[in-house]
Amino acid sequence: MSARERLLDAASNRVLIFDGAFGTQIQNRKLSEADYAGDLGLPADQKGNNDILALTRPDVIADITRAYLDAGADIVSTNTFSANAISQADYKAEHLVADINIASGQIARELADEYAAKDGKPRFVAGAIGPTNKTLSLSPDVEDPGFREITFDELVAVYKGQAAALIAGGVDFILIETVFDTLNAKAGIMAVKQLERDTGCDIPLMISMTLTDLSGRNLSGHTVEAFWYAVRHARPLTIGLNCSFGAEQLRPHVKVLSQIADTLLLIYPNAGLPNELGEYDEAPETTAGLVADWADHEQVNILGGCCGSTPDHIAAIAKAVAKAQPRKVPHPDPAMRLAGLEAFVTT
Repeated sequence: MSARERLLDAASNRVLIFDGAFGTQIQNRKLSEADYAGDLGLPADQKGNNDILALTRPDVIADITRAYLDAGADIVSTNTFSANAISQADYKAEHLVADINIASGQIARELADEYAAKDGKPRFVAGAIGPTNKTLSLSPDVEDPGFREITFDELVAVYKGQAAALIAGGVDFILIETVFDTLNAKAGIMAVKQLERDTGCDIPLMISMTLTDLSGRNLSGHTVEAFWYAVRHARPLTIGLNCSFGAEQLRPHVKVLSQIADTLLLIYPNAGLPNELGEYDEAPETTAGLVADWADHEQVNILGGCCGSTPDHIAAIAKAVAKAQPRKVPHPDPAMRLAGLEAFVTT
C-alpha cells in the first residue's frame, strides 16, 4: 500500500498521534553558535537557525524525533519550518536549502522506519513547510497597498525547491503548516502539484491553518470554513489547525471544521497561551484533557502539539485518547461531487 493508503487505514481504527514542537526542545539544549555553525564556513551568525542543525548537529534533531516516537507519535515531522530560500537568506544559507531538507527528511525517515520495524506499527514522516515571512495577500507598506515583496510564481518556486528536497529525503507527505495567508497556501499547493506532474508520483498533502484572532480568521481574513473551501480542490489528505492558540481557544473552530471537512482532521495546538515571559507552561495533563474532549466527541482524526509542547505533552495526549473512536469522515456534498472536487473518503 502507498503511504496515503496506509495512513487512511490506520486512521480508520483509532485517533493517530502527531509529534510536538522542535523549537522549544532545541532551545532547552542551550546550543552555542559553534553548534549551529559547525564547519560550514557561512558568513553570518547561525545561532537561532534551527533548521541548519540537520547538517551541523543531526544528533540533536534525531534525539528530539526519537523522544516523540517514544512518546507515541505515529507521525513525525521534519525540522524544516524555515528551511526555504527566503528564510535561509537571513542567515546567508540559501544555497544549503536542498541539503538541509534532504538531511532532515533522512533523519526522520530512518527513525520512523526503525520504530516501525520494532513493533510492526507503521510510522509516517511529514515534510514540514512553513509560511515564510512574506505574504501574497497583504502589502508590507501601509502607504502602498498594492505593493508585494514577492510574486505568486516566485513563492511557488521557493516552495517547490523545498518540497522536492523533502521528497528526496524520504518523507511520506508534504505538510503546508501554520498558514496565515491563504494565497501563500495556494502557492504551496501549486508547487506540490507541479512536482506531481514533473515526477508522475502521488505526493499527499497535509494543510494546516493558523488563526490570528479569536473570531477564527487568519491574517488574510479567511474563516476556517472559507479556508477549507479555498483549498479543498487540492484534495488534501488532512486539513486542520495548528499554533494560533491553546486547545481551549480552538474548541469552537475545531467543531466547525470537523463538521464540514471531508478528509482527515489534524489538530495540533500550542501548549496553552504564553505567559508574561512569552513561555508556555500549560501542563501536559491539561493539554491532554482538553484535546481528549474533541476525541471523545469524535471530532478529530490526528492530534499533536505545536509551540511549547514537549514529548511529555505528546505522551499524555496519546494516553488520553488511546481508546477514543476516530472521527468519521463525512461524504462530499453532491454539488462538490458533481464539480469533480470530491475528496477521497473512507466511509
